[in-house]
Amino acid sequence: MPEPTLPEGFAELAPCLDWALPTADQRQARRLAATSAELSAFYEAVLPRLEDILAAVDAFPLGALPETHQPLYSLALAMAEVAPHIELYGGSVGVPYAFEETRFVAVHGDQPTWRGLQPMATP
Repeated sequence: MPEPTLPEGFAELAPCLDWALPTADQRQARRLAATSAELSAFYEAVLPRLEDILAAVDAFPLGALPETHQPLYSLALAMAEVAPHIELYGGSVGVPYAFEETRFVAVHGDQPTWRGLQPMATP
């Protein structure tokens, strides 16, 4: 499998590509394996570019995200999963005062998040 790359204009996020994982299970494992400092570094690198990332991904119809933009989408998802740990949990890797996350098994967590998305039918 080729190494993920970023579209033009996002080169400064290349150090964050190890967070650009296609499944929820992989992103959770990456977060749980990280240190608080790594969470903070990822958050600080991606936050200023988040609006640009979302605009770049949103330029494509639902279900038609090209391979070139998949890493950006995965970075946005990773950011959504890391942000509460910075903003609410004081940099904690896990969720304080909660059950151990590995006790919960995601039914579809091992499936790529960005593939197969289809627009919702309108009534």
